[in-house]
Amino acid sequence: MKSSRSFPSRVIGLLALASFVYGAGCGGGPTHVDLGNGSVVTYDADGSIAVKNGGRTLFALAAGKGVRAVTYAEDVTELWGFYAFDQSQVAFTDIARFDSASTEGGDLVLRLVADDGDATATIRVHGATSDTTELTITVAGVAGLDAVELPTRCDSRSSYLGFGAQYNATNQRGEAFPLWVQEQGIGRRDLFLANGNAHTSYFPMPYALDARGFGVVVDTDARVVVDLCQTDPAVASWRVENPQPVEVVLLHGPTPRDVVTQLGDRYGRPIAPEPWVYQPWIGIQGGQARVLAEADALDAANVPWSTLWVQDWVGFLDLGGDYKDIKYHWDVDTTIYPDLPGLTATLHGRGKRFLGYANAFVEQAREHYAPMDAQGLLIHDASGGSLLFDSLKGPTALPDLTNPATNVFVGGFLERMITTFGMDGWMADYGEWAPLGGVYFNGAPATFEHNLYPRRWQQLNHDVARRLRGNDYAIFSRSGWLGSQGTTQIVWIGDQEADFLPFDGLPTVIPAMLNLGLSGVPYVTHDIAGYSGGPSTRELWQRWTELGAFTPVMRTHEGLKAALDWRWNSDDETLVHFRHFARIHEALGPTFLALADEAAATSIPPIRHLVLEFPNDRNVVSISDEFMLGPDLLVAPVVNEAETSREVYFPRGTWFHALRAGESYVGPGRFTIAAPIGEPPVFSRGAERSDLRDIP
Repeated sequence: MKSSRSFPSRVIGLLALASFVYGAGCGGGPTHVDLGNGSVVTYDADGSIAVKNGGRTLFALAAGKGVRAVTYAEDVTELWGFYAFDQSQVAFTDIARFDSASTEGGDLVLRLVADDGDATATIRVHGATSDTTELTITVAGVAGLDAVELPTRCDSRSSYLGFGAQYNATNQRGEAFPLWVQEQGIGRRDLFLANGNAHTSYFPMPYALDARGFGVVVDTDARVVVDLCQTDPAVASWRVENPQPVEVVLLHGPTPRDVVTQLGDRYGRPIAPEPWVYQPWIGIQGGQARVLAEADALDAANVPWSTLWVQDWVGFLDLGGDYKDIKYHWDVDTTIYPDLPGLTATLHGRGKRFLGYANAFVEQAREHYAPMDAQGLLIHDASGGSLLFDSLKGPTALPDLTNPATNVFVGGFLERMITTFGMDGWMADYGEWAPLGGVYFNGAPATFEHNLYPRRWQQLNHDVARRLRGNDYAIFSRSGWLGSQGTTQIVWIGDQEADFLPFDGLPTVIPAMLNLGLSGVPYVTHDIAGYSGGPSTRELWQRWTELGAFTPVMRTHEGLKAALDWRWNSDDETLVHFRHFARIHEALGPTFLALADEAAATSIPPIRHLVLEFPNDRNVVSISDEFMLGPDLLVAPVVNEAETSREVYFPRGTWFHALRAGESYVGPGRFTIAAPIGEPPVFSRGAERSDLRDIP
């Protein structure tokens, strides 16, 4: 993603240092240049270049590393939204020898050359604002350049948090992985192409936050591969494919909270959803009668709820065995919803909301393929025809969302979901499948449009909803990229497996939410109790519900094995448990509202990594299984099967159990906390509170 920049009116020290070229080139030691925005650039004859701000090194090319040009042969396999990049004949050209420095238009321009003298790297550094410093890196003289790699310094205290939706941990130091929008995988065992791995993600982002209070953004829509001190413990590398130039944005901080806010200042932030969004949503399907029966059952059981989410309004498909799925199109199935407007009106009359489902797929067998194909509204192939690819439901195309006529056509169907059928929003699903062989109306390369596609899809959905409903709607999506911070509203973390496994089950939910929050995506949700795999069990449902109660959007899903998966009223014990935690969630409504308003202004998420509240506590940097809900509640859900206790880290202060009377702990320190089902470890900071403990 490219964004405009402005330059300070004066760059202190640049023009005054007319002789700095000689100091760096003649063994005179490092040269320091003040950019006038609080940042200082240091460079030396050995090729080392660093940007410092407030005494901290934000970005440094280590001595002898410089910039690396990369060439390779590549074979890409695409299947069902999964992408395998096989790169061979990989060759590197190290461009690390300092050549010259100059000033151009207020920029500091540094030039490095390779030992062969042919390849060059030009680094333009500019203090864009008081909060950011920008680098533009261009490589020349390398035939067939495929990527530019930036080997940055990794020291003993370096940490790497964020990167969008990452599910394995929060601090990614020691990891190496690509950043590329795709399916997260049917499980994460990495056994075949449809499996994911620890880092396949619907919503990756080329951005990292260092817990010391600064951030790095590689501002691109291209595929990026990071190696965070894994191959070389002293080097964290960022490889940008299809480069020219490489744009790097440094966020000054000086605290982690400042970094998240500065990220939102630059790339946008969503408007806070309306109050009804923070009351429980119930996923239900099976036709009009079953949906109304679910509403009646919830009310009869005195379960607080605001919304029914009905994904099969478009019709359902029997996939065989115990698997049920839905049709992919943009119209109602009147055989199971004979009066959808009447259904939504009935719910509205009871003060409730109705959410539906939409995705961007255009299956060749569906009714809207032919008119879109005839009008040229689909992504084209190289021959000019509509590009079809294999999906799980037959040959499929995607709308070309760079074509304004396409947005009008598809937007018309989305409008009907509100104006004709009375919906209050929907799941805007998918966005990860944009094919690399696509030809777009705007002429942009498919390698860039691929990562942009989810942002375009979300923008279309939200533009329609905002035009018709103002801010009184809810749309939740799962895919995204840099810049999606300002185009999404609510993000659900994807199709987790309905199990306790660390590969893609309940334990992956908290890291994903924390990383999204650190990446400027504040409003998050997840499926209680997972979607794929299963069937879910009572214990899984109960533990996932306990986490859901402390999530701003508490939302259930029937799952892919809907007939076998556990539900909120599968037995009396589960019903009582679910009602209790739904009431806890309801009691937290004012907290969620206040935190949502704060997020809309600052990007600081309601669900917070501990580093946002305790930036000086090094012990919290790698914690990814507990979180702060705002500044005052520490939540440490049980995410492992058959556990009735867990270890909790308490930062400095006194912490009172919010669900049990007379229990407190003094931090910093780790304590083992009893956590039977129904009493997850939740603690209030500095003062005892009984409002959550006294809920029936």
